[in-house]
Amino acid sequence: MKSSLRRKCRHCKLLFLPERRNAHHQRYCSQPACRRQSKAESQRRWREKPQNQNYFRGKENCERVRQWRQRHPGYSRKKKSSPEEALQDLCMSQPAQSQRLADPDLSAALQDVFVMQPAVLVGLISTMTGSALQDDIAIATRALFRKGQDILGPNAPVQNPAYRHEQTSPLSAAAAPCAAAI
Repeated sequence: MKSSLRRKCRHCKLLFLPERRNAHHQRYCSQPACRRQSKAESQRRWREKPQNQNYFRGKENCERVRQWRQRHPGYSRKKKSSPEEALQDLCMSQPAQSQRLADPDLSAALQDVFVMQPAVLVGLISTMTGSALQDDIAIATRALFRKGQDILGPNAPVQNPAYRHEQTSPLSAAAAPCAAAI
């Protein structure tokens, strides 16, 4: 492109390349501040024309606006902001406990700490997956449960029998006769 095709923006005074179809009358670049200035200037020029001096005043213009509003009911009314609805069923909130729970013993098993605090586990899974949807948390919980079963073996105690699966863990499979003990 030739440098002679560039123009200086009337607002920011920087050189810009006009859009080819509007090059004959484009005087502002595409920066947001310059576009706002262009719009303000265009509106000012429109208001200064004699035929537009009283466009928003007078009985005939009031009647024009009144008729337009009758043809377009509710157009200018602000829409009530609808509350953001979650993409899941609302769950019942847990009542606040008035008595303080004893701090868990640091030597307690990890399972005991999490059994006492299911909200912590759900929050942790939600943070890990980046989603608060119940379906996503359920999928992640099943995957974590399977991983835990693989680590602990098939004889690990299960709190909820719905999560038990009959597959044997690869870690708990019988060792090959020639395998050395770990």
